[in-house]
Amino acid sequence: MASFSTTPSTPPATTPSTSAASPALADLDTPDLVAALAALLQRKGWMLATAESCTGGLIGAACTELAGSSVWFERGFITYSNEAKTQLLGVDAATIAAHGAVSEPVARAMATGAIAHSAPSRVALAVTGVAGPTGGTSEKPVGTVWFGWSVDGDVRTERRRFDGDRATVRAATVRHALQTLVELLGR
Repeated sequence: MASFSTTPSTPPATTPSTSAASPALADLDTPDLVAALAALLQRKGWMLATAESCTGGLIGAACTELAGSSVWFERGFITYSNEAKTQLLGVDAATIAAHGAVSEPVARAMATGAIAHSAPSRVALAVTGVAGPTGGTSEKPVGTVWFGWSVDGDVRTERRRFDGDRATVRAATVRHALQTLVELLGR
């Protein structure tokens, strides 16, 4: 299983991924990203599971807003508390204690846990972050989000920091999670 992590030293505040996204993909709104995701998953015959903390189900809601999503959306886990991450996704409590809930190891474990607890899903995305307006620290300021994507056994993680109020951070998180997953599936 290939595994890779990206941690930009100075990530853009609310811009889309800096990877080689086509301008057309970067300009898509959330419903269009979901439609693109649906088409890619259906083409492969794969199902998606989501594991959400800071977005509280917004990604799952965006996916299931599209009619017919039951063909490609398997389930979503809303694991806002540390206990939920442990109980529902199998994230080791020691990992959370050692690194904090907003960390690369937890995002990775959430993504792999979503796959493990949602057969027949072959694709998962996970988000854990500090949406604000409180809860930030000097190491993890408000707007810090860790992402995890598992695509057919390959896991990618990434840290981003988004500026703005709580709603803006959460919306940017949804968009980045979906856009990156579309990019990964389109390769």
